[in-house]
Amino acid sequence: MKKVLTLVLLLGLSLSIGACSKEVEVMKEVEVIKEVEVAGETIYVEVPSPTTSDSVVSNEKYSEISESPFMATKSMSVSTFSVDVDTASYSNMRRYLMDGKLPPVDAIRTEELVNYFRYDYDDPTEDSPISISTEVSECPWLNEHLCLMVGLKTKSIDFSQSPANNLVFLLDVSGSMNNELKLPLVKKSLKMLIDELREEDRISIVVYAGAAGLVLDGASGNDKEEIINAIDNLQAGGSTAGGAGIELAYLTAEKLFIEDGNNRVILATDGDFNVGPKSVSELEDMIAEKRTTGVYLSVLGFGTGNTRDDVMETLADKGNGNYSYIDSLLEAKKVLVEEMGSTLITVAEDVKLQLEFNPNMIKGYRLIGYENRLLSYDDFDNDFVDAGDIGYGHQVTAFYELITASSDETMSEVETSEDIDVNDLKYHIITEQNENDLFTLDIRYKDPTAHSSEELTYSMIFDEITDTPSQDYLFASSVIEFSMLLRDSVHRGHSSFDSVTERASANLGEDSGEYRSQFVDLVEIAKSLYSND
Repeated sequence: MKKVLTLVLLLGLSLSIGACSKEVEVMKEVEVIKEVEVAGETIYVEVPSPTTSDSVVSNEKYSEISESPFMATKSMSVSTFSVDVDTASYSNMRRYLMDGKLPPVDAIRTEELVNYFRYDYDDPTEDSPISISTEVSECPWLNEHLCLMVGLKTKSIDFSQSPANNLVFLLDVSGSMNNELKLPLVKKSLKMLIDELREEDRISIVVYAGAAGLVLDGASGNDKEEIINAIDNLQAGGSTAGGAGIELAYLTAEKLFIEDGNNRVILATDGDFNVGPKSVSELEDMIAEKRTTGVYLSVLGFGTGNTRDDVMETLADKGNGNYSYIDSLLEAKKVLVEEMGSTLITVAEDVKLQLEFNPNMIKGYRLIGYENRLLSYDDFDNDFVDAGDIGYGHQVTAFYELITASSDETMSEVETSEDIDVNDLKYHIITEQNENDLFTLDIRYKDPTAHSSEELTYSMIFDEITDTPSQDYLFASSVIEFSMLLRDSVHRGHSSFDSVTERASANLGEDSGEYRSQFVDLVEIAKSLYSND
């Protein structure tokens, strides 16, 4: 039997939802461009026209990603990186596949694909805002290796009990936003967030096109009609002057600053971002300076054709915020409603991880993903070095691929400029107490109200390697494998789309929201596109 798989279905609307489907709209006209085999059935992928032509997509820009190599533990036993809770790469990848195209290699940030999904990590204790979970088992794409899964989780919060919000929406209303998947989708997305606001919350709207302007100045969250009317009246037109808009947004946020509250600028743009008299680097410096005042910046990307993924990701990083890509109302609901606490409210700042591997057990390792989050050894203890931030209810997942000390595999040592005093390392002397350790994990983070970091330490021993990995491990590793296939990674080993589909399908778990099921559908589409590329 043949069936049509529309944009709405792949983005999470099950046919069984029924009456709930009224809240979801197909935002663009479609045309069938591709037959795809999914679960033994032929489907037709419906895609937008004409906004995703090759000439338009070629205007999108992504930062170059060079995958981390294997490191020989005897020459460099320590790996240090900053957390990343962004998920933009996953929804952007999904947009490409739904448009019948394979995404550019540099559009795939592996850590963001893995972190798109929720995993069953333990909740933190009362003594710490962060819990640590680890699991080591056989590497699915190269059985001779092991894989280490590290999971962090912050405590959850009832948004109704959260601190007051001072939110300044900085909205791009330039001519390039005149598309159903841009400003109209921005407006519908914001209305869903407005429904969740309270009397103590303050909402402002700043727009920018040919010039920047203040549309709404500190309305109460209870004044929903006033806020919605302001949103409804927005129209796209003119050129882009993003720099002036950001300056006005920060001035507005500072004027309405709420002590002990959540003060945040939320930029919504398609990425066609001309900064005016300021250079991008000057803008980044300004945003980094503003975060020290307690005003943070989050970024929501919309639409196709002009996406400056490289700029939007960097601005969010500099502003201690999140970067999400919104390709549908369902994704807007996920980011702005279901994950509101983690999206808006920071619970731990400058979160850094440092793993020291025991050369007695591990010959080599490589961090999978997080290429633009790598830190030097000395950065870990330096509280002046910025790192990622985690909100309430956030999860962070990272994978390492490991070569055991017993392996016959030869390691070509990678040169490093880091000069580390071996006496500072835990495993520079192997003792009875540490000889069976696989690694030691240190985590540093700051309370948002503190100036110095706190530290957590966790170790894992060889006997904890499991032959029966969890569903979360198996599913997350399938996402890693899929990412390596999309990136045509030199480390992909025996990876295949079939093995990704098989492992992911068998480990869907409870699958709230059917996000994991949707992932399996995307893998099948990618397989078809890859074979016909």
